[in-house]
Amino acid sequence: MKERNFTPLIAILSLVLVAIITILFFMPAYDGEIGFDVTILPLMNAIFNCFTFIALSVALVAILKKNLKLHRLFIGAAFTSTTLFLVSYVTYHYLTESTKYGGEGALRSIYFFVLLTHIVLAVVVVPLALFSVVRGLQMKVEKHRKIARWTMPIWLYVSFTGVVVYLLISPYY
Repeated sequence: MKERNFTPLIAILSLVLVAIITILFFMPAYDGEIGFDVTILPLMNAIFNCFTFIALSVALVAILKKNLKLHRLFIGAAFTSTTLFLVSYVTYHYLTESTKYGGEGALRSIYFFVLLTHIVLAVVVVPLALFSVVRGLQMKVEKHRKIARWTMPIWLYVSFTGVVVYLLISPYY
C-alpha cells in the first residue's frame, strides 16, 4: 500500500490558518446583529486552552508509562479542544475588535512578553502538532518521537500561556 505524503496538506493548512488569523487582526469588527453575547468567547478560549493543557499532560504521562492507548485518547482530546479553541478564537476576532491591554508597569511588560511568545510559538506548534499526529498515526515511531520532543513542550507552553494571557487581559474586556 502506498503511503501518503501529508507535508503539502499540513503546510497549506498551517499557512491558511495563520493567514486567516492575521487578516482578522487587521479587519474591522463585524457590525451586524449576531444574537448572542460574544464576551463569553474569551472565557471559552481560556477553558479550551486549559482542557488542552490537561489533556496534553495526561497524554505525556501516559506515553512515559508506555500506555499508547491512553496517550492516543488524550492527544485526540487535546486536538479536539484546540480545534474548538480555534473556532471560538476566529469567531470572536471576526465579530469584535481586539481588546487593548490596560495594565501598567512591570505587569504590562510581563503581559506583552507572554503574549508575544505565545503568539510566535502558537504559529510554530500548528505544523509541529500536525506532523506529530500524522507520524504517530502512520506508526513512524522514531520520526514521531523526534518531532514530538519539540511539539509537546511547545504545545504545553502555548496552551498554558493562553490561559495566562486571558487572566491578564480579562479585566479589560
